[in-house]
Amino acid sequence: MARVLVIVPFPMDADNLEKRKAQLGAVKLGPDIAFDFKPVRIAPVNYVSQQDSVLADVGMLEAGLQAEADGYDAVCIDTVSDSGMAPLRSVLNIPVIGAGRHAMLTALMLGDRFSILAMWDRWRHLYAKTLAELGLGAKCASVRSAGLQPNNQSLLAGKEDEFFPALHEAAMRCIEEDGADVIILGSTTMHEAHAYLAARLPVPIINPGPLTYRLAETAIRLKLSHSRVTFPSPAAPATARLAAMGDAAARV
Repeated sequence: MARVLVIVPFPMDADNLEKRKAQLGAVKLGPDIAFDFKPVRIAPVNYVSQQDSVLADVGMLEAGLQAEADGYDAVCIDTVSDSGMAPLRSVLNIPVIGAGRHAMLTALMLGDRFSILAMWDRWRHLYAKTLAELGLGAKCASVRSAGLQPNNQSLLAGKEDEFFPALHEAAMRCIEEDGADVIILGSTTMHEAHAYLAARLPVPIINPGPLTYRLAETAIRLKLSHSRVTFPSPAAPATARLAAMGDAAARV
C-alpha cells in the first residue's frame, strides 16, 4: 500500500488534528493508499511576516526530513503558503506536493483567470510570493479577503453562520467585479466552507488540501517526482541539526 505523509503546519492536539484529517472526506481515493497527518514541532503563531515564513520553512522541513526513510511514497504540504515544499524537494526523492502552487496551476486547467478567496488581508504576502514565482500575476483576477480572523487550531467550528455567508459574499465579488472564472480557497484552514460555497457559486472553487491528496496519488501511480535540476541535493544535509531544533522546540 502506498503511504503519504501530510505535514500540518502547526503543533496541535489530537482533536484539532482530526479537523485537518476531515479534508480526506472531500475526495475519493483508492483503497491502496493511506494518509498520515503529522503536526510540525517548529512553527510561528501564524503566517503574517517574513520571520514567520522562515520559521514555517524550518518547521516543515524538520517534520518531513525523514519521510522517505520512514517508508512514505509522497509528502503533502497542508498549507497554501507551500512552506517547506522547496527545501523538502531538495532532500527527498519522493514527490512533495504544495497546496498553493498546485491549486493555482489547476485553476488554469478550469478557466482563464482565478481569484484567491482569503480569510484576512495579512495572508496576502503568501499568495504574492507564489504568484511571482510562477509568473501568474496576470492570471490572478484578485485576492479578496472576507475580513475574518482565522483560527489555525479549531478552524471554522462554531462560526459557520457568520463566516460562510461572508466568504460567499467575497467570492461573488471576485466573480462579478473582478472577472474571476475560478475561485481558490486561500487556506486549508477554510476547507470546512468548501461544500457550502461550491453549492452556491456559479464557477468552480478549488479546495487546495484534497487536491494535493489526489495529485500525490497520481504522482505515485505515474512514478513522477520533482526535477533534480530545479531542486539540487544539499552538499551537507542538516538532518541532525534540524532534529535537535525540533527536540528543543518540543520541550518549550
